[in-house]
Formats: sequence, structure tokens, C-alpha cells
Amino acid sequence: MALADFTLEDRFVRDEGDVAMSGVQALLRVLLDQLRADKRDGLDNAALVSGYRGSPLGGVDTLMLGNSEELEANNISFMPGLNEDLGATAVWGSQLANRNFEGKYDGVLGMWYGKAPGVDRSGDAIRHANVCGVDPKGGVLLVAGDDPASKSSTLASESEFALLHFQTPILYPGSVQEVCDFGRIGFELSRYSGLWSALKIVTNVADGYSTIKVGPGRVTVQRPDFEWNGIPWAHTQQDALVGPNAVRQELEIHEGRLVAAEAFIRLNRLNKSTVPTSDAKIGIVAAGKTYYDLREALDRMGLTEAELNRRGIRIFKPAVVWPLEPTTIKEFARGLDTIVVVEEKRAFLEMFIREILYATPNAPAIYGKKDQNNDFWFPGHGEMDADVVARKIRPFLADAFGEDAIGPAVKERITIPVTLGAPDTKKQANRTPNFCSGCPHNRSTWVPDGSEAGGGIGCHGMATMTPTRNVKGTTQMGGEGIQWVGASPFVTMEHRFQNIGDGTFHHSGSLAVRQAVAAETNITFKILYNAAVAMTGGQEVDGGMAVPELTRSLEAEGVAKIMVLTHDLDKYGSNPVFADGTEVWHRDRLEEAQLILRDVPGCTVLIYDQPCAAELRRDRKRGKVAEPAMRVFINEAVCEGCGDCGEKSSCLSVQPIETEFGRKTAIHQSSCNKDYTCLDGDCPAFIEVIPAGKTPKKSTVEVISVDNNLPEPDRIEEGNVLMMGIGGTGVVTINQLLATAALLDGKESHGLDQTGLAQKGGPVVSNLKIRWADAEGDVEEANKIGSGEADAYIVFDLLTGTSAANLEKAMPGKTIALVSSSKVPTGAMVRDTSAKYPEWSTLQATIDSATIPEKNIYFDAGRLSDALFRSHMPANIIVLGAAYQSGVIPISASAIEKAIELNGVSIDNNTQAFRIGRKIVLDASFLDSLNLEDVEAKRMQNKSSVTAEKMIKEVQDPSEELQRLLSIRTPELIDYQNVGYAQTYVDFVSKVRKKEMLIGSDTRMSETVARYLFKLMAYKDEYEVARLHRSGDFHQAIKDQFGDRTKVTYKLHPPSMKRLGLDKKIGLGKSGDIAFSVLTKMKFLRGKGIDPFGNTKHRKLERALIPEYMGTIESCLQYLSSENYENAVKVAALPDMIRGYEEIKEANVERYREAVQNLL
Repeated sequence: MALADFTLEDRFVRDEGDVAMSGVQALLRVLLDQLRADKRDGLDNAALVSGYRGSPLGGVDTLMLGNSEELEANNISFMPGLNEDLGATAVWGSQLANRNFEGKYDGVLGMWYGKAPGVDRSGDAIRHANVCGVDPKGGVLLVAGDDPASKSSTLASESEFALLHFQTPILYPGSVQEVCDFGRIGFELSRYSGLWSALKIVTNVADGYSTIKVGPGRVTVQRPDFEWNGIPWAHTQQDALVGPNAVRQELEIHEGRLVAAEAFIRLNRLNKSTVPTSDAKIGIVAAGKTYYDLREALDRMGLTEAELNRRGIRIFKPAVVWPLEPTTIKEFARGLDTIVVVEEKRAFLEMFIREILYATPNAPAIYGKKDQNNDFWFPGHGEMDADVVARKIRPFLADAFGEDAIGPAVKERITIPVTLGAPDTKKQANRTPNFCSGCPHNRSTWVPDGSEAGGGIGCHGMATMTPTRNVKGTTQMGGEGIQWVGASPFVTMEHRFQNIGDGTFHHSGSLAVRQAVAAETNITFKILYNAAVAMTGGQEVDGGMAVPELTRSLEAEGVAKIMVLTHDLDKYGSNPVFADGTEVWHRDRLEEAQLILRDVPGCTVLIYDQPCAAELRRDRKRGKVAEPAMRVFINEAVCEGCGDCGEKSSCLSVQPIETEFGRKTAIHQSSCNKDYTCLDGDCPAFIEVIPAGKTPKKSTVEVISVDNNLPEPDRIEEGNVLMMGIGGTGVVTINQLLATAALLDGKESHGLDQTGLAQKGGPVVSNLKIRWADAEGDVEEANKIGSGEADAYIVFDLLTGTSAANLEKAMPGKTIALVSSSKVPTGAMVRDTSAKYPEWSTLQATIDSATIPEKNIYFDAGRLSDALFRSHMPANIIVLGAAYQSGVIPISASAIEKAIELNGVSIDNNTQAFRIGRKIVLDASFLDSLNLEDVEAKRMQNKSSVTAEKMIKEVQDPSEELQRLLSIRTPELIDYQNVGYAQTYVDFVSKVRKKEMLIGSDTRMSETVARYLFKLMAYKDEYEVARLHRSGDFHQAIKDQFGDRTKVTYKLHPPSMKRLGLDKKIGLGKSGDIAFSVLTKMKFLRGKGIDPFGNTKHRKLERALIPEYMGTIESCLQYLSSENYENAVKVAALPDMIRGYEEIKEANVERYREAVQNLL
């Protein structure tokens, strides 16, 4: 395909040919191709699409809304349902347009979509509609989204048995190509039979992205010459489903429609032997995604189609898994001794195959969920892939043909990846979903001490995974709170809070409030109003009410009391009409509001009104909402790294960083959503800034410009690319970008984005298989990369890239790793100071053990991207460029750059990022040439002084590390107080060093004391906070990042003012600079009787810790030996836990003293 000829819109606009799209996008293509085919056949048809979003079909409504012009041009109406069953009823109505009314079109197609729980809850509507019958020139496609591994659902799902109960034929596509093809067949089958046709789409197909062949003429069907009751078949539409009519329709379904459906399936050979070995003894049956898993597993073991024929193995693939047409099953079974049914979840195909072949002569033995010994075989839980299928089926095949005749199930691993430590640290190192930066649920899901809240469906449900929230349990959508209604008469607890999103409330949760009112239950519903269905893509809430209107509705329901909390008290205008008695407060009064509502008998409601952070960010980018001028910055020197800001905000942009003086906290500016919750608390390190003036030029386009004339690598021609990263950073976009580039290069690709809750900062794993194009477009392999099959192992996130499940896809001697060494913290690391990032050496060794170490490329793409682009988003493209230049991306650079252009987002920057990544591999000195300084290291090098060096020389035989520690800390203590104060520090460290030398060569004791005695002596009182805020280094850092005329406001909560009852921070601008200047000069008063700040209990505690620590160390030195040295080092390091200000620090001091006693 010529690069200039292709646009992304081709996937829907191009009448026929090759395009690239996802499984969800294919659903729109189904409608377009069906309508185009109808037009070709002389029908002027239209279509209605309705349903309710939910993964794996969460993007259907976004897809439809984003292609409104194409929908309008093809007479497609999109009507999102308030919930699934109302959407199903609307689709039912579309089929009655020509029967009950004067229709505008020859026929109306209907498409209903919903995830498995929506299928369940819509059963009544679907059964009624199915019995009624479809428009004979229209037809209905019921799209059921199944999440077999429960990646983003409360329950693992399989819809076959529900659909069987509804009596809808079930087509099961296993690829994006088959979604297009089977969808078309489904409409034709529906029209002919009169039944709704179901299209079962599992996560790995919905989330797949492939090159496919499209066109209205691709699918052609024949209509059987079927007669019923002596006349040519035509189903009856009947919506008056009462009495005799209902029974007659039931008769027609059983003896007419289902028989007609079987005839249609049989005539069109929808179920067929794909490997029709004539003299086979073993038959294997698989459908949908599992069929491709099976074929890949067999191929991996050397059982190609030719080998299957030679071994006497026949394979059967039904497109329609119900009704399972019996004639083709009997033909398939003829001559077989054994049939093996490979399917996920419960036995479904197996059950019907047994029924069809029961009592037939010479019927083969049938196995599946259990083997010939009646032991469990193929699992009935979770999700299967090619690796699972291979491991399960190989023993059976080896027993039949001999061990040596069957290749290994998975490639043998040469090494075992290094583990990341003990299980307790592994948990902290896992990349788990978290609320987005600035998400209102970070704050709104807190409950007062002594209370608990019930969990529910939606983003807020992740609060149940957050240890600091007392949120428990879950429920089905719309059932929020009713478990408590049922339990409350039988328990001692008197009240419970219940979280519920505004999307769920309008879907069906309003009935739960009505039930709680009717039952007179003591419950407070917390309606978390973010004006979006955020978990499935941020869609608008269909049928949603504005907050004042919502309060009036709740008042009418009989709610005892309503309170509204919001981030913006001015948002409701000058004269809002709330329900009588509604109190509207700022969100900062959450605790107070909850305490009030907790004590009100009956059902109460708290509406927490703040927009979804992800949608707010998008709206700002689109110019729909103004970007706040104010940003938050942390003075690293003042920060204690206590984690209080992370605990209060749970914000992933409040990131722990490792510095010379231990763990600190920094705001990751490019991901910060400006929620400002991190400003809560007592920490004086936070600064508000209004950027202004000039900043250093650090844009890539200005600093460097890499041309496109780079040398081409020796590339592989086909291959498997595995990419691992964090949700929301563009991993899926890169996968789709590469798939598009493959299409431009005349190749085909089959990809899978394993996302789960990735949109909330969880792990993303993207699989992409790139092959030379097949003329028929039929690729008999799964879209998920198997064990040891990855050629490129592209790591955008270290923690995801070192997961054992992902490393299993790599193979020593085969796989090349391209790794960003950026350390992006997890939610646990943000909230918990004890949660540590694994050591870099361990992470690198883990990846190297599973790949080709000498060819692997490691660099900090996040830091590079922030430095060059002032954004973290191009980081992944940089790594992609490095992967390309390493030769493991089987696509041309011109096609990749064209795909970047077609994507239309930050084209210049992303193109440069791709080339920079290539340049990094080509030129080993390239990164160094960019002069990305480590500002802190440079500042520390300039700190030493002649006076300090003279003191340090008195320390006997210091190690290189001890010398470095003292050279940095001694001058700091001189500036902190005076030379004498610093001399006390050096003398004590020298004393420790002398004692340490007597027992051996280890230097860790003196080095540890040098770190933590300094920490205690440099406690941050008013004088020190003032000095650090006046620091030239600090103010230069602000100018460098925000501009040389930036306005600075210090956010302070002075202990003296706190004691006077001030419970919020105050902001000081230029007056703060004046006050800090005065305070800095008053440091000579520190600790003296006239010290105005030094006589508080807290300051006395801080001063007392210094001799206390010295005394503890001296007691260790008194009996120091090689046997107890390790324990002494642990004791010396204990002050690391003394962090924070005021109450937080005092609590940590208690922990410290307890830890000292335990070790001594």
C-alpha cells in the first residue's frame, strides 16, 4: 500500500480492501458493510445501536459518537441505553417500526451491546424481543462482551448459557477478521430465522487490533429452501405476547425458527472441519479464540496441517456454537475413536456434542473438561491461552503418538528469572491500579473513624484495594447499599456509608436509594458525582441530572437529609434551586459532613461533586475548560519524605524520589492534574507558583534536530513484539500505531492489548505479531504472544517488565530487551514510606536473565523525555525508536513515521522522539552529548568549604563514602547553626570510626551514623525552614522550571498559629521572603532560653533526640564486635523512620524508640 494513499478513516470509509482496526471498531464496520450490501441488493435500510458500555465493550459508544458523520451518512442511529435492559427494549422497538407503524425504511437493523452482567440483567427484555421476532429485512445482532479472566469485572464471565436460555443463535468469533465476517453472518441468520443472533466477543478479541480484509461482498450467504407447515419458511412477528400468542410463538421457535437456523448453518457450511483428515482417529473441536490458541499450540509442537494429516488428527471449528448443527458434527465424528473438546469455562460444546452423538453406532469417546480417567483436564475457570492449551493437550498426544513424536508444549527456558525479593516486598513492587492523579475519589472515599463504607461498581470500587480506606465488599451494579439493608437488622453496627457513582445511580442505583428509604435503614449514600462514566472511558452519564435537580429528586424519594460537597462553591450560579434544607459546603468539610449525616436516622445522601480528573484533563487539552495557572512545587530540602501528602491525596503525581538526604517527595509536573489535595496537612515544604517569564530552552526541536537519514538496521522480516507499560501513557496507542505501520508496509499484524484496569495506572501488556501478508487473510494463530516467543521485549515500565508472567514470553538467546530505567512509583510507594522500589541491579539482572544481555539497551526515557519535551508522554516513543534501531521491529521507519503522522498527535515531537531513540542505539555518546545534568549532584559538589575540610581531616582513615558524606553534611551543619555545632557532629562520627576500625574493615557503621546523626541534628524548626526557603538553589530551581518571573506563595501551617486554633495553612508571598530573611538571621537563638519557638514540647523532643541517639550508639560501641556489628548498623539506621512535622513526627519518634528497644 502506498504511504500517501492511506488514512485512519479508511477503516470505515473504504468500501473494500485491507484496513487495520480493533475488535470493537469492527462492530461499526459490520453495520456499514451490512447496510452497503443491503443497498447493493436494492434495500434502503437503517440501523439502531443501543446498549450499555462495559468492558470489554466499553468503547462501543465512544466509537459510535466519534464517527457521527459516518453514522448519519448510512442511516445509523446511536441511542445509548440508560441501562442494558432499556437498551435491549429500544432495539426490540426498532424491529417493530415496519410492523406497527408506517416505516421510513425497507428494514431496520438492530445492534445491542453489553458486557456479560448486562446480558444477565437484560434477559427478560431479550427473551420477549426474541420471541416477538425480528424485522425480516432488518435483524438483530446481540453483542455480548465476555471477560473470562475477570480483568475488569467483579466476576469472570461466560454468556453462552444465558444466551442459550434466551434461545438466540450464538456465533463466536476468534479474531477481528471474524468479528467482521461473523457479524455479517449474524444479521443474515437473524433475518432468515427470525431470532436475535448473538455475537460472543471475549476480551482478547475485543481488545485485539489487526489488519483485516473488508467489503460488502466478502460475506455471501444462501437461504435454504426450508418449509414449515407445508409453506416456504417465514417467521411470525408478534408483540402481543399474551395467552395463546405466547404459546404459538414458543412453538414457532422450537419447531420453526431453530430448525430454520440449523438449515441456514448447514447450507452455508458455517461449522466445518478446518483440517479434514480423511482417515483420522482423533478429532479436536474448538471455537472462537480458543481455536486459534489450539492451532498455535499444535503448531508449536510441530503439528502443522500436513503433520496433523499424517498423524490422523481432524480439527473441527464451529462458527455457530448454538444451535450446534448435528449433521456436520456427525460427519466430523465419522471414523473417530476419540473427540477432544477444547473450550474455556464450563462444558458447552462438549455437552451438545455428547447429546448429538449419544447412541449413534461406533460413537467416539468424548473428553474435555475431564479426561479418560475422569480427572479434571481443560480448566473450567479463568482464561486459557496457547500455553495452557499446549501444556494440557501434549500429554494426551504424546501418549497417542509417542513422546518423541510431539514437540515441547512451550520452549524450554535456559534460565530462571531473578526474583524481586521476599513476598512482602513483592507486593509493594507490584504495579496495581490506582486512582488517576487528581481523582476526586482519592478524597471522597474517606470515612470517619469508627465508620465503614460499602464498595460498588465503578472507579471508586478501587477504594476496596486501598488499605487506608475502610471500604469493604462489592455488589452488582445498582445493588449498592442493599446488602446493608438486608444485614442491618441482625448486626450491632448502627450505620453504614455506601459509595455509588453518579453513572451507576442513573443506571439503576436510584432504586437502591428508594429501597433503603422504604426499609427505614440507617445508611448514607455517598453519590460520587463526577459527571462521567469514568471506568469505561469517561462517557457522559445518559439521562443524568444536574446536582440541584438531583437533590430535588432525592427529596421526593423521601431521603432524610441531603448535603452537597464540592471543590467549587461558585459552580452552581447565583440562584440554584436545591431541595429544601440542602446544605452546600466546600469539599474540605467532608469529615464534618459525614459525622452529621451518620447521626441522622434513616436514609441520608451526601453528593460529592467534583469532575472526573481524566475527563477534566482532556477537556483542558481541548480548550473546553481553562487550565489553572497555579501549580504546586515542593522544596525538596524542606520535605521530610514522611508520605503525609501521598497519604492524604493518594495522588500518583506526588512521587517519592531518592536524594542525597534520603526519601523526599516531588510533584511530577507533566502528570499533575492540579487538584491541590496534596496541599492539605502540616508540611511547610509546599509552594504555590504562578509561572511567568522565561524558562531555559529545553525543547528537543530547539536543542537537537535529528534528521531522517539515519542508517537502517539489519531488521527481522517477521516477528513478535511485546510491550509493557502503565495505563494512560500511550502503550495501546503505540501498538495500534505499529499495526497501522505494518499495513502501510504491506504486512499484516495481529495484536492484543491486555489492559484490565490499566486506564487507572495499572499495568498494560501489548502483544503484536507481524507477518508477511496472507492472500486470504486467514492466520491460524492467537494474537497473544506465547512463552518464549517474543523477539522484542520493550519495557516502558520496569515493574511491569520484570513481572514473571511477562518475562516468560522472553527467551535467552532470542529476545532483545529495550528498557526505560525510569522509576515510576506505585500507589503503595506514594502512600507508604516503607514501600521501596526494588534495586536497579536486581531489576536489570531479572531482565538480562531472560533475554540477550549484550544486546539489551537501557536508558532513563522518562527523565530524557521530561528534560527535552517537558512531558513524559514521548518517553515510550523514544524507547520504540531504540527498539527499531536494534532491528527487532519488522516494519520500515518510513511506515512508522507515517503512522505517527496519521495519528495526528504531537507529530513533530513524536517523530523526533522516535529518531532520538534510534540515535541512542547508533551513537553511544549521544546521551552524554545532551548534557542532561544531575542538578542535585552538581549542587552537592559545590557545598564543601575550607573550614569543613579541615574538620573532616581529623577523621581517621575514612572510607571514600564516609569522606563524601562528611564533605556534604558538615558544611550544611555550619550553615544550619555554626562551626561548633558541626564540630560536634564530626567528632562523634570520628569516634564511631575509630571504634569500628578495631574490629575489621567494614565501614557501614560510621557511614550510617554520619547519615542519621546529621538528620537528627539538622531538625527543621522555624529557623531552618526559613533558611531552606531562602536558599538560592531552591529559587533557581523554580526559575528553571517555571520562569524567571514566577510568583511564589509559601503554604505554611506554623505550630504557633495551629495552637491558636488555625486549622488551615496560610499563604505568604513576598511577606514570606521578608519573614524568612529575619528568621534566618535569628538562628543563634536556637535552643536558648530566649528562643521564642524552642520551648514547645515538640522542639524539646527534637533536641532531646540528638543526645539520645548518641547515647544509643555509644552503648552499641561499648560492646561492638564482628558478631553484633550487623545489628549495630541496623540500630544506627533507625532514625530514618523519624520523618514529618508535628504530630506525624511525634508518632514516628514513638515507633523509633520502640524499634530501638526491640533491637537492643
